[in-house]
Amino acid sequence: MADDPLVTLAAQLGTTLTQRGWMMALAESCTGGMAAQYVTAVPGSSSCFERGFVTYSNSAKIEQLDVRPETLERYGAVSEETAREMAKGALNHSHTQLTGAITGVAGPDGGTPDKPVGMVCFAWAGPDGSLHSETHYFPGDRDAIRRQSVETIFQGLLRLANGST
Repeated sequence: MADDPLVTLAAQLGTTLTQRGWMMALAESCTGGMAAQYVTAVPGSSSCFERGFVTYSNSAKIEQLDVRPETLERYGAVSEETAREMAKGALNHSHTQLTGAITGVAGPDGGTPDKPVGMVCFAWAGPDGSLHSETHYFPGDRDAIRRQSVETIFQGLLRLANGST
């Protein structure tokens, strides 16, 4: 795992956050804690990582992150609207300046014509109340989709930590 590019990216994120004196939290669904695993693979990650929320089910998203049932009913769990509420909820339920949220369809099953396998929604919440979201359509198998999702969440956190969007 030490030679893994995701560990390198997590280390870069950790260094940036530590230099700013910021802590982060992650809210994950389809990655099931994979992003948190990469963050904590880096020695010293406790200086920048406060907690992770693995909210695989809708009830977990509601109970742990305050995602509104109406949001899930109207837009579904795989939506930027849900990702945004996950990121805000993670910020509200942690002692951090920065959060990232991931929700999507990693496959191999579960896709629909509207939300195919590989569709992943992201959101990032920052210390100034900023909230950004985007949707990606990743190719590959389950592992490839999840790895690309972790890379994307880290890149977005780095952008916010560096003051850009």
